[in-house]
Amino acid sequence: MKTSQTPSQQKFDGPLDWRTLVGWLREDGVISSEEADRTIARCASAHSSQHPLQRLSVVGMARASDSHVLDVETLTQWLAKRSGLDYMRIDPLKVDVGKVADVMSAAYAERHKVLPVLVSPTEVVVATAEPYIRDWVPEVERQTRRSVRLVLSSPQSINSYTGEFFALAKSVRAASKSGGQGGFGSFEQLVELGKSNKQLDANDQGVVQVVDWLWQYAFDQRASDIHLEPRRDQGVIRFRIDGVLHPVYQMPIGVMNAMTARIKLLGRMDVVERRRPQDGRIKTLRPGVGGARGDEVEMRLSTLPTAFGEKLVMRIFDPESTVKDLGALGFPPHDAQRWEALTRHPHGIVLVTGPTGSGKTTTLYATLKRLATEEVNVSTVEDPIEMIEPAFNQTQVQPHLDLDFAQGLRSLMRQDPDIIMVGEVRDLATAEMAVQAALTGHLVFTTLHTNDAPSAVMRLMELGIPPYLINATVLGVLAQRLVRTLCPACRKPQDKEQVAASRASLTELVKPWQVSGSYRPYQPVGCVDCRMTGFRGRMGLYELLVVTEAFKDKVSREPVLDALRRQAVQDGMRPLRLGGAARVAEGLTTMDEVLSCTPPVQ
Repeated sequence: MKTSQTPSQQKFDGPLDWRTLVGWLREDGVISSEEADRTIARCASAHSSQHPLQRLSVVGMARASDSHVLDVETLTQWLAKRSGLDYMRIDPLKVDVGKVADVMSAAYAERHKVLPVLVSPTEVVVATAEPYIRDWVPEVERQTRRSVRLVLSSPQSINSYTGEFFALAKSVRAASKSGGQGGFGSFEQLVELGKSNKQLDANDQGVVQVVDWLWQYAFDQRASDIHLEPRRDQGVIRFRIDGVLHPVYQMPIGVMNAMTARIKLLGRMDVVERRRPQDGRIKTLRPGVGGARGDEVEMRLSTLPTAFGEKLVMRIFDPESTVKDLGALGFPPHDAQRWEALTRHPHGIVLVTGPTGSGKTTTLYATLKRLATEEVNVSTVEDPIEMIEPAFNQTQVQPHLDLDFAQGLRSLMRQDPDIIMVGEVRDLATAEMAVQAALTGHLVFTTLHTNDAPSAVMRLMELGIPPYLINATVLGVLAQRLVRTLCPACRKPQDKEQVAASRASLTELVKPWQVSGSYRPYQPVGCVDCRMTGFRGRMGLYELLVVTEAFKDKVSREPVLDALRRQAVQDGMRPLRLGGAARVAEGLTTMDEVLSCTPPVQ
């Protein structure tokens, strides 16, 4: 042990107990003597089998310096510093479950309350919550022929991930035995299972458990997409979190083939067909707290044949996304009021533009959810239906049945709708039907793929819609992007030199606009909460064009994009990059994030 340790540290050996920890906390000045006495009185009156750190964390001890309540992670960090070990908050995305499960058995890990978290050719990093119990270390070093480096982690993380990691490794091994290396046996077994409804045997149960773990893991990690990607020698699982892909797990290609087959079976897809793309849908339940029923979660499935097998992507739809208000979506007050006014029109076309993955569907669903009262008939034509919403009448485009957007919209016109949402205007026929619906007294929401809001008007002209019909029907255009937001747990303010430099860059960025008001820029740092990226979550940037009489005049007389942009700005439109600059000034995101996803100010 380090020579700087106190006598109480040097002589201590064996498992921790809560009385000793309270004494150390008082000795180090973390808690006051009065708080220590209160804690002893509370803990002495109750018996608990929890680890001492967990037992003290539920008492609600107040730190002497700032009255901050000491949770289990804060207590673990303090103990790590006192014992001379590095603190680690276990990030399951960074753990190679297959390798760590080979270091020791689950029974051994549970007996000693430890968990391997990193394996290299020369070293094994093992997380423990008992820094003074090390008699097991020589045995592990002898068995693995690697040195052991201890890190301190919270006992509840070790308990949770020990069961999870070893159960996953066991399921993958079981699935490997039944699946083989080529995966064809797994396909045949799962097809027979679907036909006969026989009970799964032990090996097939391994595939089921891996799939269940995959979904639960994705929900816990806030993933928006799950990618199952076959490679030459192995399968790779990746999650998209806050718009960025993270590698999660690697497994034998046969196991991944079996997983893909099972998911296709649950999604009512053709399990045998692997030569053409397919789409499907699965609805499952998120586990609730305390065994309660959790929220329903929908996943949209898409398969694609690749060089090494069938790739599967599952897009996860958060049920809370359709009930967010405009403030939660990131609308600034200026645009929120104008958007509300657009949606109150009895008829006309409202366009939402942006690239794939920019949040167009979330904005439309949140808006329609609020408009879909009992007195209003809201009907949609989508390809595919992103999320089932009971308040809407949703229709799926089916080209093989000659049901495209234009035909679906034509049929909806005979269904007495009040509000119509068309998934996308892709061709002249769909655009003409949307215009016809607006002219006959319906409010139509639809999407286009353009870089900014004024470009949507030019796009309609390119499709063949004459300017006079655009002026008669289009109410407004909303362009949007998604940017990552800084992690509130670790972001830090820029220093004076950085603030001056970034303000100058921001001024140059938004020219000819001017930056005014308060400026509180932050920079990303990185912590375990945000997986060392410095960002957690995303928010929208918006550019709202409202069609005015002056704008209509430009469309009729001078359908030039630059002229339309200038008029839109005069009418109150704030460009995407300007909206991003405001979020930078508020300390919510960074300039690099805004630059990476928004077009220059024209």
